[in-house]
This record gives sequence, structure tokens and C-alpha cells, in this order.
Amino acid sequence: MLDGALRIAATVLAAYAAIVALAYFFQRSLQYFPDRSAASPAAAGVPEMAAVETASADGTRLIGWYRDAKPGRPTVVLFHGNGGNIGDRAFLVRPWLDRGLGVVLFNLRGYGGSGGSPSEAGWFMDSAAVLAFARGRGVPPERLVVFGESLGSGVAVKVATEHAIAALILQTPLTSAADVAQHHYPFLPARWLIKDRYDSAARISALRAPLLIVHGEADLVVPVRFGRALLAAAPEPKRGVFIAGAGHNDVPIKGGADAVLAFLAAAFP
Repeated sequence: MLDGALRIAATVLAAYAAIVALAYFFQRSLQYFPDRSAASPAAAGVPEMAAVETASADGTRLIGWYRDAKPGRPTVVLFHGNGGNIGDRAFLVRPWLDRGLGVVLFNLRGYGGSGGSPSEAGWFMDSAAVLAFARGRGVPPERLVVFGESLGSGVAVKVATEHAIAALILQTPLTSAADVAQHHYPFLPARWLIKDRYDSAARISALRAPLLIVHGEADLVVPVRFGRALLAAAPEPKRGVFIAGAGHNDVPIKGGADAVLAFLAAAFP
């Protein structure tokens, strides 16, 4: 009887260890969901934007879209999340374009025709190249707004805490990818397995620009408690807009877009 119980326990432990190993070795396929096809601005509904390119420090080619700001208006640099490509973000930037804001929108590596494969180190490298692109177009720090959505919030926080900017906007942000991974895989030691951690909670205290966080109360992908915790960890000035009934992807159409425009209007009267 005891030998049988030990064999069952050993089998269960071996199966669990195999699951943990698979999760570790294939974790990036569970974290990134790129659409590698290249989208055009016109097809996406933002024909006034121009297709542009830049290169990351390691030579990785990055594909993006750009439009200059009208005189006196800010420019928003958007860092996308872990799904799709920049063609899926046209609806986010449409209200900004309509109000004369400049927009810088690049596919980070592995997405939308950009080279390479996604990783935290690679995306951080890409973010520096994207910021350099904006500066090269003459955008001064006092007119530069950084926007990060979902996993891209981790990129945005790093950029915003290491460079002079005018404001930071985060939509459905994470405290860290490790926190979110542990939430979704409570039966695994996910917090300790994850490589690409995007630890915004550890960085946000270094922010020296006004912050807006917009999050849906019904978000099942990145629960709102993570957005609230990140807001609590951030220095002033800061504002949180938490929208009842909004999930992960419908925040803009349920009031998030209006909150962003109001924040920008106050910051750049």
C-alpha cells in the first residue's frame, strides 16, 4: 500500500515538474502574441500618418508611423501591448490626431514587420530608439508625452523614469509581469519563473512627471488592483481613473479616451 502511494506521489510530482519546465521554456509564447504582418496607416484609418523606420541599438529594424504635432501641441509616443500590432492601435491615436497632437507609434521587435523577437531587453532597447526618433524630429521634452498600454506600460514606465518627459499615461498597467503571471497561473511558481518581468512597481517612484492611470474595474487580463497598486506607489502629481464595467480592451470606448484627452488638455492648455 505504501509503495503504491509513493509511486502515485512520484508520478504526480514528475508531471508537475514537467508542467513547470514547459512553462519556463515556452514562457514567451504565453506572454507575447504578435501579429507580424505590416499594416499601412491608410488601411488602419489614420491616412495622415506617414510610414517611417528606425533602428534599435543592435541594428534591429523597427517599422512605425508618425505625424508632426500642430504648433504648440504635444507629441504622444505610444508603446503597444503584447497582442496584435500598431494597426490595432489606430483607434487609440485617432482622437489625438483629430486634435492636432503629434503621434509616434512603432512596432516593437517581433511585431508588425519589425525585426527580431520580443523580449524585455529587446523592447527596452527599442524604446530608447523610438524616443531618439521623436527627439530627432524636434520634439522637446516639455512637449513629449509617453503612453503605455497593458504590457507596453512596463516599457513606458522605464522610458519615463530615465528620460525627461512632460507626462506619462498608462492604460491598464501592470505592477509587474511577475505579479500578473502569478495571478493567472496560481498553481505554478510563476513569479519566480518569469524572465521578462517589466517591474514597473520597482521603478515608478523615480517618475518626475505628471501621471495618469486609466483602468477598467472589470479587467480580467490585468486586474484593476494592479493599476491601483501602481498608482499608490507613484509620486505626485498623479491621477487614477477607474472605470466601472470596463474590461481590458474596451477602456477607451467606455470613458478612457475622454479621460486621456481631458488630462492632455489640462497639461497643455
